[in-house]
Amino acid sequence: MISIPVLLLLIFAAGLLAFIAHHTIPVLRDAIVIIAITIAGYIVWQLPGQTSNVNFSIGMFAINWGVTEYSQLFGLLIAVLSFFALIYSSAFMANKERLGYFYMNFMFSIGAMFGIVYSQDLISLFFFWEIMTWSSFMLTIYCCEEAQSVGLKYFIFSAIGAYSILTAIVIIYSGLGSLQLANIFANFGTMSIAAKLAVVILLITGFGVKSAMMPLHVWAPDAYKMSPAPYTAIFSGALSKMGIFGIGLVLFKLAAGQGFYPYVQEILAWIGALTALFSTFYAIFQTDAKKLLAYSSIGQLGYIITGLAIGTPLSITAALFLTIMHGIFKSMLFLSVGAVYYRTGTTNMNEVSGLIRKMPYTFFTALFGIITVAGIPPLGGFAGKWMLYESLIQSNHYFLVIVIFFASTAAFLYLYRFIFSMFLGQEEKETENVKEAPLRMIVPMLILAVSTLVFGVFPGLLLKPISGAMGYLGNFQHAWETSVLFNNWGSEIDLNTIVTSIGGVFIIAWILITVKGYRKNRYVTTKDIHTSGEVPTGNENLTYAIDFYKPFERALGSVLKPSVDKLYNYTGKLLEDSFEHLRYVYTGNGQTYAMYVMGFLLILFLFSELIFGVAL
Repeated sequence: MISIPVLLLLIFAAGLLAFIAHHTIPVLRDAIVIIAITIAGYIVWQLPGQTSNVNFSIGMFAINWGVTEYSQLFGLLIAVLSFFALIYSSAFMANKERLGYFYMNFMFSIGAMFGIVYSQDLISLFFFWEIMTWSSFMLTIYCCEEAQSVGLKYFIFSAIGAYSILTAIVIIYSGLGSLQLANIFANFGTMSIAAKLAVVILLITGFGVKSAMMPLHVWAPDAYKMSPAPYTAIFSGALSKMGIFGIGLVLFKLAAGQGFYPYVQEILAWIGALTALFSTFYAIFQTDAKKLLAYSSIGQLGYIITGLAIGTPLSITAALFLTIMHGIFKSMLFLSVGAVYYRTGTTNMNEVSGLIRKMPYTFFTALFGIITVAGIPPLGGFAGKWMLYESLIQSNHYFLVIVIFFASTAAFLYLYRFIFSMFLGQEEKETENVKEAPLRMIVPMLILAVSTLVFGVFPGLLLKPISGAMGYLGNFQHAWETSVLFNNWGSEIDLNTIVTSIGGVFIIAWILITVKGYRKNRYVTTKDIHTSGEVPTGNENLTYAIDFYKPFERALGSVLKPSVDKLYNYTGKLLEDSFEHLRYVYTGNGQTYAMYVMGFLLILFLFSELIFGVAL
């Protein structure tokens, strides 16, 4: 399968060439990365036609790259989102500093994600995992001095995840003597129960960091906020899916069939549900649009984790469907906020409002995004959430479905705040000269927005490749046929009928509102009504976005204040104090160090039989 090495070489070489071009021929920089990702997309598209894997050795380790239907699902998501993000970047990042640095790390991150999903051995997977971490870390600290502390937090949690994965790799190799995924999947059951359980826990922890699973999520809100908008779309839309990709492999290729599997399922399902619930509450009280979307992203990933953990064919279908839809709608939402930042210089929802007339296409993208997040037909989020609810009910997880449904309903609060504060509120004097974003930013956003409608009306476009991916994970093909959306249930209940009916209502309403023939009375503006005909002065507030949900914050403050962040900060302070006391051991005096050595040798002599089994 020569295409995979070509794919990886193309992406990494494009990153290096973009870095060089920035310092030599800057005009070629954007063209290099866009052409490279376009060719890469074509290579990814035709990969299923390849039948043989790429095998070679590095020292004592065999390297194996190949494509499965499961990896192909994620590979296509990476390629599509990266293509649109890079086109968007060509306008958004124009005139920014250190663009060679930016594009090199951007392309390295994309290449590493491709490497992860097409790796068929743990050495390759871990190698690309670390490249992905380093390149995303570099882009997290790209913007400013303030981002350094955010990057450090991300680096620490990434290190926790990396060491967890590495420890699991060591246990697997010591138990099986192989790092090939095919061998591991086939022989994992021969390991001891303790080793198997340790591997599953360690791998879920490592992959859970990147998927922002609580309580490993605390790096995500600030990292998403600080990274440049084009990369934030990839950070949330694609990079977080590498954790989902890994968790899927762990659950269905390693843990499934083991005695502890039901317990892992139940615990992980509740972790996902609570992640969805609490991140929704935190999103409600954010004033920065990117942090709001970050917590929203964490919550949506919680739904996906719950669906995977339940492990029924329908819940896995829902999880993978939501995985693709999350990649699309979170990318378009972060890109829309980036467009607002591009024109206004802020993402603070208290500082900008009333942009619907100034930036109508950006508003359209944001509107489609929040409708998809909310799971309202006819957009793509509806089918995924419906299947998730249905799978939870079918598997008798009634309390879980209550938590998930409550989290999804509560999401309307932050979604309304987001769209109202930035677009539907009072027009501010400071934004009177704001214009719509450039065409190279608008087009990617609109295409992604329209795709949510296409996949909502024709979900089979996604369900068929998802069925193939599930065939790799287990005997789960065509699981959507068990859903009432796609099956006979009394009478034919068909998703196309549902979304067509609802879509028809919207279209008819739009026609009635917009066609001039139906306007029998004089047009009255909103201000004419709610100011009773008086003309408001420029300094009068007509809408309020500050302290939008203060009553809710008062009610939930006691629950949210003892946050995981504070626990980590407290733990860090304890460690810092401990290390501060440990510094006194290092005096800089050679005689003191000689005494340490003598003391160590004396301990070895006195306890040699206990330590070595032989008296010295």
